Amino acid sequence: MVYGRSHLVRTVTAAFTLALTAVLGGAPTATSAAGATGTPAAAPSPTPGELTPHAVESTYVSGVSSGGYLADQLHVAHSAVFEGAGIFSAGAYDCAQGSVNTALYACMDTYMPRKTPAQLEQLTRQRAAAGRVDPVANLAGDPVWLYHGGNDRTVDRPVNNDLATYHRDFGADVSYDTSSAAGHAWVSPLGKVACASTASPYVNTCGTDPERSMLDHLFGAPVNPATTAPLDGTLVRFDQNRHVPGGNATAVSMGKDGFAYVPKACAAGSCRLMVALHGCQQTYGQIGDTFMAQANLNEYADTNRMIVLYPQATTSLDNPRGCWNWWGYGGDTHYADKGGRQITAIMSMVRQLGG
Repeated sequence: MVYGRSHLVRTVTAAFTLALTAVLGGAPTATSAAGATGTPAAAPSPTPGELTPHAVESTYVSGVSSGGYLADQLHVAHSAVFEGAGIFSAGAYDCAQGSVNTALYACMDTYMPRKTPAQLEQLTRQRAAAGRVDPVANLAGDPVWLYHGGNDRTVDRPVNNDLATYHRDFGADVSYDTSSAAGHAWVSPLGKVACASTASPYVNTCGTDPERSMLDHLFGAPVNPATTAPLDGTLVRFDQNRHVPGGNATAVSMGKDGFAYVPKACAAGSCRLMVALHGCQQTYGQIGDTFMAQANLNEYADTNRMIVLYPQATTSLDNPRGCWNWWGYGGDTHYADKGGRQITAIMSMVRQLGG
């Protein structure tokens, strides 16, 4: 079933959470697919194990849709750790203000008024003063790479513009790509969905390589080309329960298993760390390893000494599409600061890897 805006308006008094997660998952508008323009995507078979320390020289975060919102929350909350962020289609920090109604109708669509970037910046300063997020001075100079497609009807362009303004106002080095005709998706030369579509598994191909542009900007120098050879690293499958407060991943709508791609070159010597956050309906439990295989990050990891951490959300009663928590589901009132349950879990993984 297609969920258009008029449908959502008509069902405003229905279950807000279900409506939100349906849209955040990018309910299919088409199932048209196109072949990848690069090397056929593949991911190594997962190897059971644990996250082990590495000589991590710098740490970054990236994400799409709900993963993009959480990527920004991680960057802001822990700006002393994350040196930059790459985000496909999301809005400014804590736009949702703990309300599913605001998230749906102000921070994705624009039917309702939303907090301005200036107001959210002031909120961030107040939280920094209270120790709930790191000092905002850390954000100055950080590379922030943003991407929004011309056919993205899930997160409106003005909302994405707010994210760019928010970081520019804090002095970040913002690169903002609005040149693509993409639908709501992570865009990759390994994607299988037609560029302008919004359809599962939400990894689109548009004849470009956004990952190279993102990594060039985040790392501050041109990266080596992605490998076209079989991947030489290990995809570690680890227990996320060990990193979640209380030891129960499902209680915070996270999957039992998380994954980390560790290139052979990172077995010795220093490496960068990239946290990559899927969007709604892109969890391992829903689409297997598709996001990890098609995101085009492992291919750059092999040639640029980069570990890629793939935390996993899961579905739950109040999160039926497996979205990351950017509006406060599950009663998590600290979802956007250091006390957030998912943020705490991911930071435990980052630190275990040496980030």
